[in-house]
Amino acid sequence: MLIQPDCIPCILKMAVSSMKQVELEDSTIRRIFPSITAIPSLRGQAWQVTSPQVIEQVMEILMEATGRPDPFRELKQRQNQAILGLESFLRDLFRKDPDPLRLGVKLAIIGNTIDLMMGDHRTDVENTLRGQLRLPVPEAALAAFERRLATAERVLYLGDNAGEIVFDRFFIEVLKDRFSSEVVFVVRSMPVMNDATAREASQAGLTGFVPVVENGIDGPFPGTDLSRCSQEVRELAEQSDLIISKGGGNFDSFGEESEAILEKTFFLLLSKCIPYQTLFNVPLFKPVLAHQP
Repeated sequence: MLIQPDCIPCILKMAVSSMKQVELEDSTIRRIFPSITAIPSLRGQAWQVTSPQVIEQVMEILMEATGRPDPFRELKQRQNQAILGLESFLRDLFRKDPDPLRLGVKLAIIGNTIDLMMGDHRTDVENTLRGQLRLPVPEAALAAFERRLATAERVLYLGDNAGEIVFDRFFIEVLKDRFSSEVVFVVRSMPVMNDATAREASQAGLTGFVPVVENGIDGPFPGTDLSRCSQEVRELAEQSDLIISKGGGNFDSFGEESEAILEKTFFLLLSKCIPYQTLFNVPLFKPVLAHQP
């Protein structure tokens, strides 16, 4: 999805929040902020770009200011640890649920709110999960997803954030057990915000459970653009029977791919903004499971 007017204040808010998270001094924030607001797309001067392309420019400025190649490393580790602490709780959920596929889909989507559920105590996260698991998923899309899974031998899974990739692991267990699908999990090559790299995938227990490959993109790009990915990932996308795309960054960028790719892609995310609400016809902060939006 190309950038919308609504995206401009959202990206600027994200930029300020990110600078605070990596504990830049106020003087440094004031110094680099003009460089961020000078980005043409944030001035309404360039619209034929996606949000991840704009965020990449913001992250390059921020990362240069910090002098660290992965300024969100500690945050990602905390997010992984918080959700890993819920493993017994999650196992119990799957043991009791009569429809593990529906539960897996819900958890994978709910993980998109990882920033919002990071309370001070494990019970905070458990209570948030219980509440959000009551939200419905689109029945027609879920049925179409299940039909596609029934015949999909190869699944390419485009991961998103740290923390939520633990939920992804539980979801992938369902895919492997119920459908005997061969799943390959894709992470970012370069760190960007709290997106998962190979390091976070290993922490979350994905490495060794399924093949984990880096996307090959040579910049802090919070999404998936096949033209910038490695040859390996491009071939995996072409050869896979089903592609699961997690999160808004992957949707915004991957949603611009060819019809042949989109025809076999299901997007799992939350309706986090007005453009998503309009596009998917889903109320704000409700689950989205979409095929060829």
